[in-house]
Amino acid sequence: MTEAEAQKPIHVKMKVGNVEFEIEGTVDQCNEAVGKFLATVTEKLKETPLITEREAAPPRAETCKFIIQRLWEEGWFSTSHGLGEVHSEMAKRGFHYDRTAVAHALIDLVKDGILTREGRPRRYQYTQKRPPTR
Repeated sequence: MTEAEAQKPIHVKMKVGNVEFEIEGTVDQCNEAVGKFLATVTEKLKETPLITEREAAPPRAETCKFIIQRLWEEGWFSTSHGLGEVHSEMAKRGFHYDRTAVAHALIDLVKDGILTREGRPRRYQYTQKRPPTR
């Protein structure tokens, strides 16, 4: 880099996490400022944990079939429900699975003898075949 290029002002825009900053100056000035900023951010991150163990949400790795089975255990299938209703109920509870995944899980539970289905294709209603044991 020539001396003229080193003295030419530049504009730097950076974002680290949720902090964004802009600097304008010579290459040397910007290098120094960015270095100081990153050193400060690094030190603060070492001092302050982002999430404490208490605050961390437990991981939720439930399968679609497991969630539907839990609905059955709660007695939700004591009345008939269509695929759309099952899909909506799961979404209300924070589980957003593809409708085809829900349909496959329902079929698996019918094969397992937990649920039964009645009706025509694309209009099936799913009901508990046997009540959950408590």
